[in-house]
Amino acid sequence: MKPARRFREPFLPVQQPSLTERFLTSIERRIKGFLFNCSMCGICLLQETAFICPMLCPKGLRNGPCGSGSSESCCVDPSRPCIWHHIYARADELDRLDRLLEVQSPLDWNRVGKGTWGSIVSEARIRGLISPIGALRWTGWRERVDRLFEDVRQPDWWQGDDRFHPPALSQPVSRLQKALDHGEFVVTAEVSPPAGSSPSIVRQKAERLRGLVHAANITQNPMATPRMSSLACSILLASSGIEPVLQITARDYNRLALQSETLGASSLGVHNILCLTGDPPTAGRGPAGELPFDLDASQMLWILRRLRDQGRFLDGREVMTPPRFFLGAAGSPYDQNPEHEALRLEKKINAGAQFIQTQLVYDVAPLERWLEALDKRELLDKVHILIGIGPLRSLKMVRYIQEHIPDITIPPNFVDRLESSAAPEETGLAFAMELIGKVRQLSDVSGIHIMSMGSEETLPHLLQELNLVIV
Repeated sequence: MKPARRFREPFLPVQQPSLTERFLTSIERRIKGFLFNCSMCGICLLQETAFICPMLCPKGLRNGPCGSGSSESCCVDPSRPCIWHHIYARADELDRLDRLLEVQSPLDWNRVGKGTWGSIVSEARIRGLISPIGALRWTGWRERVDRLFEDVRQPDWWQGDDRFHPPALSQPVSRLQKALDHGEFVVTAEVSPPAGSSPSIVRQKAERLRGLVHAANITQNPMATPRMSSLACSILLASSGIEPVLQITARDYNRLALQSETLGASSLGVHNILCLTGDPPTAGRGPAGELPFDLDASQMLWILRRLRDQGRFLDGREVMTPPRFFLGAAGSPYDQNPEHEALRLEKKINAGAQFIQTQLVYDVAPLERWLEALDKRELLDKVHILIGIGPLRSLKMVRYIQEHIPDITIPPNFVDRLESSAAPEETGLAFAMELIGKVRQLSDVSGIHIMSMGSEETLPHLLQELNLVIV
């Protein structure tokens, strides 16, 4: 039952519990620690995660993998497997995959370090489930027990579920959303923020993209290195006539910062928001920041959707003027199991994602299998999909992707072309254009998202080749 060692010691309570609670917690810690390497998070999810503790994830992700790891290695500690890949594999074996669809809450640090059993016993006593006679007389006892566990793991301030929640706003809130809703083939591009405070650099980048893209993403502290904030760069892009897509990473934002930052963004006219888990702090130059994360991508989407559609903060307060968001998330077409990835995307879509930007794609065949998996779960009509394209300019870039980015495959025939080419950069751009041509023929794809791969000056040439009319 313990597929991986514990990344950290079990949590201790922030506040001193009562003597009775300390006694129950000590028993629970010993038993669940032995069986599951329990971290004592205070909101146990074992029933929903195939009896593997998700807190074994170093990032503390409670709703699925981050996309940077694999079944063999974790992106934080390559010597250990990604625990979420094991959760999905066991859930598949036990025919419990659909139980992973429920959007789980962040930790409540008033409960962290305390046991869950005490809460279950107290609530069961209130509901009359402790009495054997009462249980035998009631035919729906099992359903009541399931409801009990759901209420304990889904507190009133969260109320997560496994259902699709269509956006309450019927009209587009941004030019990007309007273009997608009208069926245009959309092109977005990635812009790296400067490692300084000069606004002129951002404006120069915007000038290169003017009239060539529907919107541009501003990355948030890429590779866990500090840069100008995504929100500041978004404002500079907007002032230069480029529709911005604000990136928010769970690595950099806790639940308070997420709500305040996005409210500010909406007030400033930035409505497109891409929610990402983010690279681990250990990916940066150091010193490494904090683990685990406060939130994951699904939780960010859930919070922002409710902030927009229900006008409620996470703490239950009413928002005076609800924000307007067009929410996005990331997808992984090259995942080893397309069916598992489709379920993970369904969870994000249910939580609030309206568009998906995928990781890099270099081979259409796996992409088509991924789209088929999404179609089987009836997701293609619920979300807009933008395919990630990244021109490869050298064999060095190819080797880096093959060695450092999991699950991305590059066709051998292209590697051979690049190796024999006297002008590898032109060959890489030509291959990217061929790939875009194939992607445009896929009816379920809404557009492309072009990543510069460290060479933004080459983007205008590639974008001009597309011959798109951007209004």
